[in-house]
Amino acid sequence: MLKKILIAIAAIVVVFVAVVAMQPSEFRIVRSATISAPAPAVFAQVNDFHNWEAWSPWAKLDPAAKATFEGPSAGTGAIFRWAGNDKIGEGSMTITESRPSDLIRITLEFVKPFAATNTAEFTFEPEGNQTAVTWSMAGKNNFIAKAVCLFMNMDKTVGGKFEEGLANMKSVVEAAPKQ
Repeated sequence: MLKKILIAIAAIVVVFVAVVAMQPSEFRIVRSATISAPAPAVFAQVNDFHNWEAWSPWAKLDPAAKATFEGPSAGTGAIFRWAGNDKIGEGSMTITESRPSDLIRITLEFVKPFAATNTAEFTFEPEGNQTAVTWSMAGKNNFIAKAVCLFMNMDKTVGGKFEEGLANMKSVVEAAPKQ
C-alpha cells in the first residue's frame, strides 16, 4: 500500500513539473489609458521618479518604505531604489532610454521577494489635446515564476495595478494647472 502511495505521489510530481515546464517562458503585460493633457505633461510624470509617489499604486502599499534616488533627477540614468514590506519587496528601477513625449524604457531589478529583471516601457501617443499612454512590462519566467502563474493570474494582478496607476496618473495630470 505504501509503495502505491509513493508511486502516486511521484506521478503527481512528474505531471506537475511537466505542466510547469510547458508554461510560457516569457510574459508581457500591457495596459493603456487616455489622459486629457498634452504628451509633455504626461511624459514628465513618468520621466522623473520623484513624481511616482503621487500616482504609483505600489507607493500606497507601504508608505514607510525606504526610497532613494541616484543619478540625474530625471531621464536616462535616473535610478530609484526601494525597500519595503512584503507587498512591495525590494529592488530598483533605472531609466535606460528617455525620448521626450515618446518613450521611456526602464530596467526593473527585483531583489525581494523573488529575484527578477524585467523591462517596463511607457509610450505616449498624442491624440489631439489628449495623450494615449501605454504601460507595459516584459520579462522571462523561470521555473518558480511559471509555477506561480499556474495559481495566480499575473496579467490580471499586475495589469490591475497598471490600470490603477494609469487612473491615478490621469487624476494627477488632469488636476494640474494648465500652462
